[in-house]
Amino acid sequence: MKRLSVYFSLFFVLALLLNSCSKSSDGPGGTPDPDPEPPVTTLKFPAKEMRGAWIATVWELDWPGVRGETAQKQKYIEILDRLKALKFNAVFFQVKGMGDAFYNSPYEPWSAAISGTRGVDPGYDVMNFLIEETHARGMEFHAWMNPYRISTRASASGTYPALHASVNASWVIDHPTIRIYNPALPEVRQRLNDIVKDFITKYNVDGIHFDDYFYPSGVTHNDDADYQKYGAGYSTVESFRRGNVDKAIEGVFNTIKATKPQMVFSVSPAANKDNNYNGLFADVAKWTSSGWVDILIPQLYQEIGNSFNPFERNLATWSQFRGKAGLVIGHGYYKFGASDGGAAFQNTAELVNQFDLARKNQYVRGSVMYSARDVLANRIGITNKLAELYAKDVLMPFFGREVAAKPATPSNVKLSGNELTWSTTGDVKSAVYYFANLTAEGELLAFTEEKRLSVSKSGYYVVTAVNADHVESKESTPLKK
Repeated sequence: MKRLSVYFSLFFVLALLLNSCSKSSDGPGGTPDPDPEPPVTTLKFPAKEMRGAWIATVWELDWPGVRGETAQKQKYIEILDRLKALKFNAVFFQVKGMGDAFYNSPYEPWSAAISGTRGVDPGYDVMNFLIEETHARGMEFHAWMNPYRISTRASASGTYPALHASVNASWVIDHPTIRIYNPALPEVRQRLNDIVKDFITKYNVDGIHFDDYFYPSGVTHNDDADYQKYGAGYSTVESFRRGNVDKAIEGVFNTIKATKPQMVFSVSPAANKDNNYNGLFADVAKWTSSGWVDILIPQLYQEIGNSFNPFERNLATWSQFRGKAGLVIGHGYYKFGASDGGAAFQNTAELVNQFDLARKNQYVRGSVMYSARDVLANRIGITNKLAELYAKDVLMPFFGREVAAKPATPSNVKLSGNELTWSTTGDVKSAVYYFANLTAEGELLAFTEEKRLSVSKSGYYVVTAVNADHVESKESTPLKK
């Protein structure tokens, strides 16, 4: 193709020379030659990605693991700084993992993870600190809640912690090693809605997140009495259980939408769709098709080619059943380099191959790593490899609802020497892109509140405006440097 264009250019120059012999020249004021590289109307922008990490607080897996306000704050800052350096843009922090809270709640006791004793106020506003530090780094804070689990015990002969004063004992089911809120009860669903509403009213978080703990697996559900009382309209007790969880998910979604519609609701189901449906009684496909879930983050923790639960098959399944939700992939980062992680996870190539499959999938909008401590541990150099996979800056995709005003295209975009300047209107940030040429994929140079940027490379520059919903404006006209 290059050789053909050279021949055409030589022919064109020869034609001009011949034409100049037969006609008088237009001279300096004549019509200029056509632009040899005319502008195109479609630029190739880099893909947007959510890049998240789960921060688990049950059993103090990721945080805090230390006592005292100063030490806890320092540890969280260290986690955030490392994630920020790796170009993560979101954390999923577990604020309610054991029927407890990392904030002052009228419904559940303070978590024992903070002070060492359940129900004891740690003496500082833990949640406000966590959110402010996260937002200060330009990262999103998603509040991770377990909807039903209240507590666990080592064996059936152990004891469970005392219930919070606001909890009616009739709302609770005790299994051999786990105590849960009874999913069948309308009072439990109302309580869950009340907890969510209280939290999002108090705190400026970016989303509410549920994991895969619905009906616990591996236990006997003695719910015949509940089925008799509440099961009208269901043909089986299994469909009744699924209906109970459906109502909880729909209720929480509606609570979020009515209270803070700019927030998103995400759910992280187990890897296998059928196991969710038959074992946890979670009809995830119904939730996504109904629009009750804004972001779907399946936990694809098995390797490519796994005999029972292969990464690639589950990726294809959730792509098909993503419904109206944005699809983000949960990776089993904790397995890399772990002695019990399996052979595939002793090599960083597994993560590279998983990312390759996910990024080639047109529906995938990012990744979330389980969990933060493993990112910091960097076993077998896996985080060094992740740094390569996350090497380029990205914007967060749009999820959920458009609440903020649509952003207008930046105006007065000018390039003077090495300084690019522009103007925006409204409450927006600016994204600046560089294109080596008008057919190459662009590179995000900056995502900033400023209205100027120093640039040096030859090529083309455009600016867009991005509002609080992550909705992006049309780009400015490319400026050539």
